[in-house]
Amino acid sequence: MSKLGVETTHGVAVLRFDNPPVNSFGLDMRGLLWSALSGAEADPAVGAVILIGSGKGFSGGADIREFGTPKSYAEPNLRTLLRAIEECGKPVIAAIEGICMGGGLEMALACHYRVAATSARVALPEVKLGLLPGAGGTQRLPRVIGIEAALNMIVSGTQVDAEQLRGTALFDVLSEGDLLASARDFAQGLIAERRGPRRVRDLSLTMPNAEAYLQFARNTVKAVAGPYPAPGACVEAIAAAVQGPFDAGMKRERELFSQLMATPESAALRHIFQAERAASHIGDVPESTLTRPINHVGVIGAGTMGGGITMTFINAGVPVVLLESTQDALDRGLAGIRRNYQGALRKGTLDEASLERRLALITPTLQYAPLRDVDLVVEAVFENMEVKQQVFEKLDDVVKQGALLASNTSALNLDLIAKFTRRPQDVIGLHFFSPANLMRLLEVVRGARTSKDVLATAMQLAKRLGKIAVVSGVCDGFIGNRMVGRYAQAAHELLMAGALPQQIDAALQNFGMAMGPFRMNDLAGLDIGWALRKRRAAERPNMDSSHVADVLCEAGRFGQKTGAGWYRYEAGSRNAIPDPEVTAIIDSYRARKGFASRALSDAEIVERCIYALVNEGARIIEDGIAQRSSDVDIVYLNGYGFPAYRGGPMFYADQTGLLEVERALRRIASLPGADVAFWTPAPLLARLAQHGETFSAFKGSAS
Repeated sequence: MSKLGVETTHGVAVLRFDNPPVNSFGLDMRGLLWSALSGAEADPAVGAVILIGSGKGFSGGADIREFGTPKSYAEPNLRTLLRAIEECGKPVIAAIEGICMGGGLEMALACHYRVAATSARVALPEVKLGLLPGAGGTQRLPRVIGIEAALNMIVSGTQVDAEQLRGTALFDVLSEGDLLASARDFAQGLIAERRGPRRVRDLSLTMPNAEAYLQFARNTVKAVAGPYPAPGACVEAIAAAVQGPFDAGMKRERELFSQLMATPESAALRHIFQAERAASHIGDVPESTLTRPINHVGVIGAGTMGGGITMTFINAGVPVVLLESTQDALDRGLAGIRRNYQGALRKGTLDEASLERRLALITPTLQYAPLRDVDLVVEAVFENMEVKQQVFEKLDDVVKQGALLASNTSALNLDLIAKFTRRPQDVIGLHFFSPANLMRLLEVVRGARTSKDVLATAMQLAKRLGKIAVVSGVCDGFIGNRMVGRYAQAAHELLMAGALPQQIDAALQNFGMAMGPFRMNDLAGLDIGWALRKRRAAERPNMDSSHVADVLCEAGRFGQKTGAGWYRYEAGSRNAIPDPEVTAIIDSYRARKGFASRALSDAEIVERCIYALVNEGARIIEDGIAQRSSDVDIVYLNGYGFPAYRGGPMFYADQTGLLEVERALRRIASLPGADVAFWTPAPLLARLAQHGETFSAFKGSAS
């Protein structure tokens, strides 16, 4: 099937994009459009041309898969194509419906006229990829909606409803009815009135005190852009539109675009964009796999996690049966859910009527019987295998056949949980991250006997809930918590070597982590790790699982919830205050274990903690727990605060160079007292390093 449909009726040529999912302009599509446009311009029977999309809308823009490849520069490239549209001797009308983003909006701006559905949405989101619009968007958009509005759209990258831009020169007609019919009528009018092309580039661009406004914009953007260069470059490109002729502005836009393409920040953001899309593809599960309907769910446990999971479902309009063991626990859980919505009420993003409609979707219960007809149950009870066994055995007896039985466990063996039922093929892990109603990440844990349709259903559900899902195999901690265990171990070794929590946290936060490991531990609660170490000590009695945090827990220091952990906290405050008592505990523990203290640099702290993540990530990939390295990145970016501008731990390692990472790991392993097995480079990392390859190029279990 052709990616471009061509039809001529009553002197109007209609060129319809048909390149799912978003009608992107890859090289093939550009070539087809170039030929069709040339043919229409040469055809004496054609008086006007309409460009229109299909499916989800007009166009999502350039094909990001071609960025930085020869295809993106091959003729006709997007700039050449848009120039041809702009210079066409016959009126070219963009008929805009659905999404019109990036290069799609730049194409519409190159057209001579624009007819849009009132429901259309437009955006120039390139800044979210660390770029700026590179095909005239920074030069044309200010000419049709004004400098300030254009700058806000381009710097933020947010979508804007067409209705909000009514009355600007962006749209000649806003249509309530059949878009193509409206565009045909408009085209016929142009032909009848002999109105020729009208180019956006010829529109004047004026603003009182423009220079003062641009300087204000520079200062404002610089204050909020952080490590990202793209927002500031967007301002400079728009300044070029104000300060000089159109062609000079186009040249400056192109220079800035090329500079941004070469930045590590843009490379990281483009990697993330691709990685999020790759995560939904499961190597051995066909896209055509039939999924099970999920219209009614059950949640077991109304605590912090169960409440957040319940909110996630009711926010998506899915009714929930919420089960607790006691009336008191159920009442506390329901009160907590209502309390969690208060912020949205205060901000005006939710009104009382909408809140009551959501809460009405919850059916609270103390009995399992109301769960019998749900399509999915998510267990969110205490992280104890005996408790899980009781729950799943009961679910197996009560819940209808064909329903998904999911555990929110963050570390326990899902295959063992599945054995508590007579239907292991229906058991899956849905590891939500706290707070579940806010965090985007969902680890979908695939058991040894989880069926493909159950897995496909879980991935489809995640999308419906607004989550980004990553498939994990079964191991202790899955992807995220298995890695964070190694990260925490590296941080603990640094404590034993002479660093203090505040130095380690500061070094990693300066690297870009949202929170250092000790502040994160205080937020999550030290008692969680304490319980895990106790479990592991019982399972592996010959292994030393002790940790200085055990001493803190024995003293009742569980983190923020008790006012003291690695730091101390004033009542009602989350500010972490270094505590001399913790320093004394660390010094005493270090001496008891026979560790000598030395000075450590921030660079060494970052190297050891981040490379510990990378090394464990390599093992996870080689073990087949993660399908691909980018899945590991997605988990750490969305669940553990890794800085987006570094692209995730595996991408960061690729950018650093795997040979450099391997050498550093071997050096750390050779230090006195080092855990050699822990620091020895993972076999996959060592192989890739020796062959000059990257994690990104390694296909792993996704191939």
